[in-house]
Amino acid sequence: MTEVVAALIWDGDRFLACQRPAHKARGLLWEFVGGKVEPGETREQALVRECREELAITVSVKEVFWEVTHTYPDLTVHLTLFHAAIADGVPQRLEHNDLRWVTVEEMDALEFCPADEPILDEIRRRKAEGC
Repeated sequence: MTEVVAALIWDGDRFLACQRPAHKARGLLWEFVGGKVEPGETREQALVRECREELAITVSVKEVFWEVTHTYPDLTVHLTLFHAAIADGVPQRLEHNDLRWVTVEEMDALEFCPADEPILDEIRRRKAEGC
């Protein structure tokens, strides 16, 4: 089981979506910024590091939004998605193929990684309930 963290970063009614590089597993699929938790790191520390490495931003990590375990053909991940806010910097495309701020309505036009689908369902549900 691989521990993975990601950030749900909102800007008004839009959240940040990142497109994976073509050469990586699940290439060109969309995801939330994040990555693997390294030995000795807390999940929060890993998320701060990943956001710095991938987007050149510093994030303030908030509460957990959702957790999911998903099995891909090559690995099983336990993904923890945190609410996060940009504390410093502007997102830059250092590792991703593309970055987009998308609304809940626009997210269906993007093909996200399968592990993110339950999270997208929860985002839809909360928006429908006005949360």
